[in-house]
Amino acid sequence: MHLKVSRVLVTFVIVAVFLMGGCSRQQSIFNSASPNSTVTDVSAKTTASEANNEAIPGMNNLPRLEGKATVEMKVKGSPILIEVDGTDAPITAGNFVDLVKRGVYDGVTFHRVIGPQSNPPQDPFVVQGGDPQSKDPKVPLQLLGTGSFVDPKTGSPRYIPLEIKPKGAKEPVYGKTITEPPQLPHKLGVIAMARSQVPNSASSQFYFALADLPFLDGQYAVFGKVIKGMEVVNKIKQGDRIESAKVIQGAENLKNSGQ
Repeated sequence: MHLKVSRVLVTFVIVAVFLMGGCSRQQSIFNSASPNSTVTDVSAKTTASEANNEAIPGMNNLPRLEGKATVEMKVKGSPILIEVDGTDAPITAGNFVDLVKRGVYDGVTFHRVIGPQSNPPQDPFVVQGGDPQSKDPKVPLQLLGTGSFVDPKTGSPRYIPLEIKPKGAKEPVYGKTITEPPQLPHKLGVIAMARSQVPNSASSQFYFALADLPFLDGQYAVFGKVIKGMEVVNKIKQGDRIESAKVIQGAENLKNSGQ
């Protein structure tokens, strides 16, 4: 008989899935000095206007999406259309679109699935992927979830600040979780960035929400939603690969890509 994951257990799982990655190596990667050399934590909330004055070092050099874009991701030959929201999450959305354009997601696996396609099946939670290491079939499954995008120009991982816009606010808050309702809540079908305990540690890994997950609101950066192909997302199993990902609309809205 398959056991269902309780809501309490799911809350615990999010700590293991996104904060700890289920692996001690994840802690060493995200808590090392390398992310702090480009995007550092701040002791207070930082708005976009403050960030323009380099309140978060390196932030001005990160890709930004000014407006919206549409990304087509193919899994098992079936398309998933994602609306990427640069209006409410310009840096998070810009980072994702930039990585799509670079081909970073082509061939990567979904290394963590918690939902009906899990073994054993569980309550709908998330489908997580985006670790560049997963392109190499020789990398053990237990190490997946620890990788980041390494910028070929610098030879160092690229990290982005936690970016959450409070509902009704003019600008996002950077570098801190928030307690007020966000403009982009964790609704069924949204896409958001996975990270470690360090707020400014997201890089390339993302997750799709398989259900409404309000207990994640204000903790992780939502930057878009599935507008077509959610039935494909619901069928994803651990180990399934992204065959291709491409920007089919709004590529001109990407700034500072650095390619």
